[in-house]
Amino acid sequence: MQPFTRLTAIAAPLPRDNVDTDVIIPKQFLTTIQRAGLGAGLFYDLRQEPGFVLNTPPFDKAQILIVGANFGCGSSREHAPWALLDFGIRAVIAPSFADIFRANCLENGILPLRLPPADIARLLESQATTPVTIDLEAQTVARGNGPAIAFDCDSGERERLMKGLDAIGTTLESQAVIAAFESRARRTRAWV
Repeated sequence: MQPFTRLTAIAAPLPRDNVDTDVIIPKQFLTTIQRAGLGAGLFYDLRQEPGFVLNTPPFDKAQILIVGANFGCGSSREHAPWALLDFGIRAVIAPSFADIFRANCLENGILPLRLPPADIARLLESQATTPVTIDLEAQTVARGNGPAIAFDCDSGERERLMKGLDAIGTTLESQAVIAAFESRARRTRAWV
């Protein structure tokens, strides 16, 4: 997983509430467990609409989405963050996320950044084509040279994103401790 420390990129505005995982990646694209290629199905039905934001330059190269409340609700398909990542999205800014979707984003290296609606409105009011910078280490987000907006992030989630670790990677960081435990267990509990 690619570490996430600081990202400066175009942010596509998609200020819709309750965007569910079937809108993010419709069911017809769930026939694979391969992550590559799912970006083509990202927001498939919405991308058929003329003028949809991700079809319009420079937003077709966006790495950040600014969305409405309860983003990622619906079924718990991990294909949704896979499709976002395959399209190139590294961060999603919203007032709130569905819990399972948020966890799936974190496990795949996407920052699900929660901001109050007033801060999101400030980001959306700014010049839309000016890049947004998210600094995970400093825990700030800003558009261009505008004022930095501070955000909270769970320290464990922040550390895993900055190191590029999913749950398995985090476990592997303790490989020496695990090996020592297993060795000790074999000596002291040979019957196990």
